Amino acid sequence: MTTEIELEPAAVGNYFVANYPPFSAWTPSQVAAAHRVLGEKPSANTDLGLYLHIPFCRKRCHFCYFKVYTDRSQDEISAYVAALVKEMAGYAEMPITRDRAPTFLYFGGGTPSYLSVRNLRHLGDELHARFDLSRLREFTFEGEPGTLTPAKIHALKDIGVTRLSIGVESFDDQVLELNGRAHDSRQIESAYATAGAAGFPQINIDLIAGMVGETEQTWLASLDKAIELQPDSVTIYQMEVPHNTGLYQQMQGEGTAIADWPTKRRWVDHAFSELERAGYRVSSGYTVSKPGAGSDFVYRDSLWHGADLVGMGVSSFSHVQGVHFQNEHNFADYMTRVQADELPISRALEPSPRELLVREFILQLKLGRVDQAYFLEKFSVDILEEFKVPLLDLVDRGMVTIAAGEVVLSRTALLRVDGLLPAFFLPQHRNVRYT
Repeated sequence: MTTEIELEPAAVGNYFVANYPPFSAWTPSQVAAAHRVLGEKPSANTDLGLYLHIPFCRKRCHFCYFKVYTDRSQDEISAYVAALVKEMAGYAEMPITRDRAPTFLYFGGGTPSYLSVRNLRHLGDELHARFDLSRLREFTFEGEPGTLTPAKIHALKDIGVTRLSIGVESFDDQVLELNGRAHDSRQIESAYATAGAAGFPQINIDLIAGMVGETEQTWLASLDKAIELQPDSVTIYQMEVPHNTGLYQQMQGEGTAIADWPTKRRWVDHAFSELERAGYRVSSGYTVSKPGAGSDFVYRDSLWHGADLVGMGVSSFSHVQGVHFQNEHNFADYMTRVQADELPISRALEPSPRELLVREFILQLKLGRVDQAYFLEKFSVDILEEFKVPLLDLVDRGMVTIAAGEVVLSRTALLRVDGLLPAFFLPQHRNVRYT
């Protein structure tokens, strides 16, 4: 394998590795593989998760590259929720999911908290009616502070949400405004206080290092505020500027810039250190959490260890029995196919056993450590031999240590982990379009 490793990517582009092989390798011609595995009985000891995609937002953030809609009426949104319920009902009767108790649920977006209380309760009721949730370990819900009203927060508690993830991003009002966020610091305070009083087992807050207008002072102030609130976990992303964003267009002119990568890494490194001093532990390249029960991120850890995930909603992604697939990314196409009683799958990929090995290995590297014994047992492969060349290259760079059958990333490597992962890709997946 090549050992070329990108450590200083350009200011523009996105580098977050969410899956493997790259999405650009997924094709309509392999959709039959998705239908095949959905009609099979599941493998033993494989966890099941359900993901519901809510693609609506009050406004589009300048750095957003997701498929979101800011112009849909309440009638259109309710029609979409009805389509989600119909898709859910179909999956509940399939061999792969029938009589199978999910261990984790995730409402993502977009902005799930943009939904009305009525629609949220409707989705919750349908989930409880159609699936056995007695083994559920985690129910995550993403919320934007300005839409997390007391009524919605209490509805989320009632339908069983256990992990409320609040998209704070920054506590500085000017930074929020410059980046097109819909909320302000007053709404953050209100939503967090109400959520805390509601007694969710876990509250996570998201921060982004290096947004437009971010300075050393504003970053440190946001960090101090996060530590003051004492959430159960904090997720910190380093700002990216994908080409298909409003921010990218702004940066083609003058006067709009974001912090460079060394600065963003330094800010996150400092944040990790301060949060560790405050009693947190670093659990991935993006997350710190309080030690103890209830502070782990089941959705992340399950997916990165090969769990099945059935994604529902427009553009949602699934991974079932080793097969990747994605729903229609166009809103009208998704609605039409669901209403016609079709599974709205648009593209898929059935990875080879070696590609599945690479997938789990690179995703687990994002946790900061990888266990040799896990891969020997699951794949009958010695990762120290399989990935010897790129691993030794990282050892020589002082980014990785290998001892007692464990690969451990240094803090320096963890802060730039997504830029290191392509060195472990198979040759046909290097230097290709990711999506």
